[in-house]
Amino acid sequence: MKKYLTTIMISSFLFVSAYAQDLKTANVPKVVTSAFLARYPASGKLKVAWEKEKANYEANWGGKSGEDNSALFTPTGTFIELVKAISINKLPAKALAYIKTNRANVKIMEAGLVTDASGTITCEAEMKGGKELIFDKGGNFIKEA
Repeated sequence: MKKYLTTIMISSFLFVSAYAQDLKTANVPKVVTSAFLARYPASGKLKVAWEKEKANYEANWGGKSGEDNSALFTPTGTFIELVKAISINKLPAKALAYIKTNRANVKIMEAGLVTDASGTITCEAEMKGGKELIFDKGGNFIKEA
């Protein structure tokens, strides 16, 4: 039994590690850090924490937690999206109503405003367990991701 539990724990750690890995800035491709600083020049004066999200690179900076902003880039430095953290109660009223009606038994852990490379703004509500509910900026439900 003990051997079985150890195997499960190691497998779980490897799965989580494969999804998001903390990185030192020196381990982020120069093209990515350059693209980040070109897009957000003021962030160069702040502490930036880097993670690898699957094949992409995420920069986190600002706020007390250091994660008020997160920008996602491809390995070639192409911008994917910016997520600005917001308090859960700042989600649009329609989104909050949807969550209350359709996900009353789910704990929402974080919320954010997402701006993608084309400028489209959506809202996300991260549920306990990591899945996200995605809404348009008016609060209309789009999908679960």
